[in-house]
Amino acid sequence: MDWETPARHLAAEVVRPESRWSGPLATTPRHVFVPRWWARGTEAWELQDGPSDPEAWMRAVYQDRTLVTRVGAVHADHAEPGATVSAGLPTSSSTLPGLVVTMYRHAMIADTSRVLVTTGTGYGTALLCRRLGDQLVTSIDVDPHLVKTAAERLDAIGLHPHTAVCDITGPLSGEHDRIVSTVSVRTVPASWLAALRPGGRLVTTLAGTGLVVTADKTDDGGAVGRVEPDPAGFMRTRHGDDYERPTDELWEKVQQADGEHVSTSRYPLLSVPDSWEVMSMLELLAPGIDHRVTQDGDERTVWMLHPDGSWARAAAAGFLDSPTVHQGGPRRLWDVLERIRHRLNREGGLPVYGARVRIAPDGALTVSRGSWSVTVS
Repeated sequence: MDWETPARHLAAEVVRPESRWSGPLATTPRHVFVPRWWARGTEAWELQDGPSDPEAWMRAVYQDRTLVTRVGAVHADHAEPGATVSAGLPTSSSTLPGLVVTMYRHAMIADTSRVLVTTGTGYGTALLCRRLGDQLVTSIDVDPHLVKTAAERLDAIGLHPHTAVCDITGPLSGEHDRIVSTVSVRTVPASWLAALRPGGRLVTTLAGTGLVVTADKTDDGGAVGRVEPDPAGFMRTRHGDDYERPTDELWEKVQQADGEHVSTSRYPLLSVPDSWEVMSMLELLAPGIDHRVTQDGDERTVWMLHPDGSWARAAAAGFLDSPTVHQGGPRRLWDVLERIRHRLNREGGLPVYGARVRIAPDGALTVSRGSWSVTVS
């Protein structure tokens, strides 16, 4: 089976030939790390089995795309042939190679850097080992199966980084020059700062946003940096087999409810996750909103649900129609969104991308640009 040719094509798509990441991309067999994955069908997640169709396998894994390997608590490795999963959120994946390399580039990795990364399938770990040598790489994940399987697959291609089952939000062993997290966090764990060497750099994304944060450790034990201009998002950190969804009960309660406040929006209907900039600003100002979308014929409905009982529902039959908005609970979530859209319309942009970042030693994170700032803790 020829995987080298599609791997070289992938490398040429993602980076220039002179890049230090070209060799790792061209010589790392991604298919070893993703033999099976889940593809989203019209009604359910459908299992894809690589070895049963080698040509389709090579086409899928050597594209610059993310492949979901776990939905809810069901890992593709453990699913029966022909299996489907009708409900659930992705809980693990093989990130698109271009984004993995982008995160590593933001880390400013030197040839001698000791780097801590998150494991996932192990493919990103393999790229880093090819670039640095496996003795400089530590790879951790909260899921024992992922760590065990990744270690076996890394061993199969001759790579032996240090691996460990570990919650990345908790205590970390060792000292590292770089920490690169391909899972998102609400705030930067204080343990990251403790595990970074003086002058070390961390790279992560903030949960619920499209914000990539880079920050260098300062003498006071905190860090300073910025929000990078390119958007990206990763799955949130989890502490068990699946993500909790605390708004499910609220969702059942308000699906057919009339709002305490009903209005007509001045803007076209927007599903917040479709706009990186708006989503990021909203999450900073009103964290923890669960966004959902339903479709009934030509009518599309978007939902904003919060564990505190606040909710909003907006529906419209076409892009140019003004949505009717129902809101309830202790806060008016749609009004917060409208104020963000007013600012975007008035100023032509929002202050999140390119903002400065300061992280206190306890992990509290302040994002600021000009006179605007918000602290996440």
